[in-house]
Parts: sequence; C-alpha cells; structure tokens
Amino acid sequence: MPAFPFSESDPIRHHVPLPKSSDVVIIGGGVIGVTTALFLAKRGISVTLVEKGRIAAEQSSRNWGWIRKQGRDAAELPIVIEAIRLWTELAAECGKDIGLTQSGVTYLANSDKDMAGFDTFMKLAATYDLDTRLLDSRETSALFNGMSQKFTGAMTTPSDLRAEPWLAVPALAKLAARLGVTIIENCAARSLDLSAGRISGLCTEQGRIETSTVLVSGGAWSSLFLRNHGISIPQLAVRATVAATEPMAEIHAGAVAGADVAFRRRQDGGYTLAPSTHLLHLGPDAFRHAVKYLPALLAHPSGTRYSPTAPTGYPDSWSTPRKWTADEQSPFERMRVLNPAPEQASIEAIQRDFKRLFPQFETVRLKTRWAGMIDAMPDIVPIVDRAAAISGLFVATGMSGHGFGIGPGIGRIVADLIAGNAPGHDLTRFRLSRFSDGSRIRPGPAI
Repeated sequence: MPAFPFSESDPIRHHVPLPKSSDVVIIGGGVIGVTTALFLAKRGISVTLVEKGRIAAEQSSRNWGWIRKQGRDAAELPIVIEAIRLWTELAAECGKDIGLTQSGVTYLANSDKDMAGFDTFMKLAATYDLDTRLLDSRETSALFNGMSQKFTGAMTTPSDLRAEPWLAVPALAKLAARLGVTIIENCAARSLDLSAGRISGLCTEQGRIETSTVLVSGGAWSSLFLRNHGISIPQLAVRATVAATEPMAEIHAGAVAGADVAFRRRQDGGYTLAPSTHLLHLGPDAFRHAVKYLPALLAHPSGTRYSPTAPTGYPDSWSTPRKWTADEQSPFERMRVLNPAPEQASIEAIQRDFKRLFPQFETVRLKTRWAGMIDAMPDIVPIVDRAAAISGLFVATGMSGHGFGIGPGIGRIVADLIAGNAPGHDLTRFRLSRFSDGSRIRPGPAI
C-alpha cells in the first residue's frame, strides 16, 4: 500500500521522454486532466499530460471520496448522473479495486429550516427521477448504529457512491497510459507558446512540445498559470483538513454530512472524517476577487475561516511570482506537491464531534491525517470552457470541492469540446465569461 498523502518524494511512476509534438497537451494530473486524456485517447487523439509533481498528489487524492448526485447544482446534476455511469464502466476497465461502492449519501438536518432547504433539491431530484427522499427524526435515527443525537430529519440518496480517491485516480492514469496517453510526472508546464494569438506549443521545464491545443486543469494552480497569459479568473484555494480512523465497527455504510462533521465508510474498515469549515489564506487574489465572493460568503457565513497570509510557495502567497518567462523557473517547479499541514484544532474537533455522535466508541483512533487545497469559484461551480482570448486554449478548473465525483463526466465533456463534438449538456453555467459579462453571481450548493 503506497504512503498517503502523496508527496514529491514518492517514486515517479510515469516518466517517458517529452514528445516533439502532440495533438493535445493537458496541464495537471488530477481527476479532470486524467479523465479528459483518457477519453481523448479513446477518440484516437494523441495526448500528452504533464504534471509538475505526481499524479493525483493534490486535491484529487485528498478529497472525501464522495460520488454524489445529492445536493448538486442544477447544471451539474445531469453531468454527475453521467459520471456515475462512467465511474462504474471505468472501474471495470481499470481492473483494480478502487473501493467503488453504492452506499448512499445523507445530509442531516438540525432544524425545520434545514429541512426546508432540502426541499429545494427534492424538486430537482423529482425532475430527474432520483431515489432521493426526506426522512423524519425516527427514520434518520434508524439509519445509524448507536447515534446519540436526535436530528430533525435528513435527506438521503441511497444510489450515490463512494470510492477511494488515492486509489482511483492513479488507476485511471494507468488505464489512460495503456490507451496511449503520454504521461510525464515531475514536468512543470511553464508557459504557452503563441503565434498570432494561437497556441503553437507548450513550454515545459523539459522543453517545448508542439501542439495547437492545451487544456489547463491544474486545480489550485490554474489561476496562476492563466494570469501569466493575461487571463484572470476569480479562483481561490481554501485549505481543508481531513482524517482517517483506524478500522472500527460499522455505524453507517455510506457518506454523511452534519453541521459539525462529515464522515464516510472507507474500504479499509475505518471512516474518513472532516469538519464543516475550511480555511482561506488571504493573498493578492483573495483581495482582488473579494467582491465576487461576497454572495457565497453571505450565504454561508460560518463555513470559512481566515488566515492573514499563505505559506511561502502557495498559489496565492504574497511572495509567489505572478510573471515569468519560458526560460525561467516557474512557481510550479518550486512546489512540486502542494501538501498543506492539517490543522490540529480541526483534528481535535472532528474527533470530539464524531465521538459525541457515537459515544459507544471510547476513543476515535486516527490512522492518518492530511489537508488539501480546494480550488473554488465564487458561485461554487467550475469553469469548463474555451478561452476566447487565446485560440486553442481550454480551461477546466475551479471544481469547488465537487471534482472527484463528477470528474469522469467533465473529462468526457472536455474531450468532446476539444474534438469539436457536441458536449451533450448545457454548459452555459460553466462559461468563463460569466465573471466579466455583467452576470449576477448565483452561488450553488456549498456541500
């Protein structure tokens, strides 16, 4: 079993010479980049994926592992329905157990107001004939073994899935490589090579690749790369702390979110635990885009805490360069893997809150703990679009903590956009121009 979380000291598993040319070059080896590469390869298109550190070493392996329809933004829901089908197909093609399990997702309600909020999604669920349903207090208690707290009710979707992200995304990368995708780890993209406003190549630390098409899917680093080319997106990154328990008696087989703590059963018999809040490090981009984030902050005022500065080398650190050339070392080479430290106070809180819910456990022993940087957008939905300013440039970023579950659906869509095919879904909500065309920012669901 590999160490977790991944780091730049892990062995390089994908290392081949940089090709002279490629139909498409993808920046970023997370779930979006990997699945896009996979579907492009299935369409007979040559693809090179460059990753500055290791495949899935950042948020794509550090997330909660939920694959859910429940609680999705209306524009995301049809895509995640497709993604769930694709997860099942790809898991079979991988030939590896990635922990893919249909065990449901449940949101707990502390009040009638919470239940009324769930009713909004119930109307959307009915449109798509989902198995989502509302539970009263008694039915909610019956879902769990030994839960001490009585909740007003819950919303649950039994058909939702879970998987182990740190197993799943590397397995998908191996599948992509078998299909002919060239994957190169420890190879940072530095800048686009442009001719008359069109992409003619990508400059990396290992040299130049001739190409006419580039996808930026670099997670928390996407905004920094794009800004160097004059494209501004209001993307920020928030730090989220997560922990995994040692194996313990099952109290629920699925994934659950409450006001204080979220948890899900793991393949190893333990639980992944996470708090309900995250930390925003304030930097130049945080101040630059503050107005755009006000609607989301007002809608969920208790969900974000603040730190006055980001550690050195982080995407929005005050000291991180915003401009560099193809011949200079980029910020991406200086930090191969963004590996933030978990917050000890958050670890203590989730242990305490989980034990309060399930007092039958004398102690909640942790197997490991970690943190990740979630790339977020002001309306909590991603950008999936062509960049009009540069011909041949595509952007798929800002998954806002929802990327793992929807990943294969977004990957299939982006592959078809690049190939010139119809995406099969309405992508108006995900357009890049929504932050500059005067549109009102409409925050989607926070979970």
